[in-house]
Amino acid sequence: MRSIWKGDLSFGLVNVPVKVYSATESHDRKSYQVDSSDGTRIRYRRVREGTDTEVEFSDIANAYESSTGDTVILTKDDLASLPVQKSPEISILEFVPVDQVDPIYFDKPYYLEPSSKSPKAYVLLARALLETDRLAIASFTLRSRTRMAALRVIEPGVMTLQTLLWPDEVRKPDFGFLDDDVEIRDQELAMASSLIDSMAQDYDPGEFSDTYQEELAKLIDAKSDGSEAFPETEEDSAEDEDSEVADLLAALRASVKDRGPGEESAAADSSRTSATKAAKKAPAKPAAAKKAPVKKAPAKKAASSESADEPKSAAKKTSRRAS
Repeated sequence: MRSIWKGDLSFGLVNVPVKVYSATESHDRKSYQVDSSDGTRIRYRRVREGTDTEVEFSDIANAYESSTGDTVILTKDDLASLPVQKSPEISILEFVPVDQVDPIYFDKPYYLEPSSKSPKAYVLLARALLETDRLAIASFTLRSRTRMAALRVIEPGVMTLQTLLWPDEVRKPDFGFLDDDVEIRDQELAMASSLIDSMAQDYDPGEFSDTYQEELAKLIDAKSDGSEAFPETEEDSAEDEDSEVADLLAALRASVKDRGPGEESAAADSSRTSATKAAKKAPAKPAAAKKAPVKKAPAKKAASSESADEPKSAAKKTSRRAS
């Protein structure tokens, strides 16, 4: 990898020399536009509007709209004169609990590598972040733009600098259904929780693949040798009679049933437990409460990440059988 930035990570009187690397890259296949009739490559030219006169890239400026609605042209020299902080320093401003930063604010991630002869200060800060379960909120300048970022640690002990969106860059969800009083039945909620329990797993990104890129590769190879990439089968053309269900509860029951006998039994126990808990919360007759003593079903434990081993194992075994 090639570093894109070098400077100091500072907090208090401590400076940690680091190098910054892009942590992600696209795996999409590269392509370029052509004329579909003969494959001639399409080129784009920067020309003046209304003419065919091409403009050199160095002569292109940016036009902005002022607060009064006027058009203002700023050249590269104008933009370079902005008094942004040009110090090669990532300044840690505060340390906050990990769960206080909503993932919607996360933008582009970067790896940090210690650039000093001794990585002790780097390792010390990384371990302290893990020990306190906190993120470092930092400010720095990258490519002449001031950015906020969250500093966190990923396996195996590497610190990442994840740029954050500014608050006004995150749109507020304004949807009509949020004002509706949606009625959710206890049975529906219990069954939905049971389905979640039956599908509980530890997240492993290696288990997933980009289906689109895989099918695109097949299509490219098939076009190259003149074969058909995805021949239609009788199953593809047949209508799926089970695709429609009577209502939401029926769909949830069908989903739990589809997970397999083990999960269905565990889900049923969890459903009864959830329904009993819901009944206890609501005003109920004493006699009804005695008939349904609350029991902790194993499947319900999957709702907590600390005690989800048994349901997860069952879900994994079912997944292997299905594949």
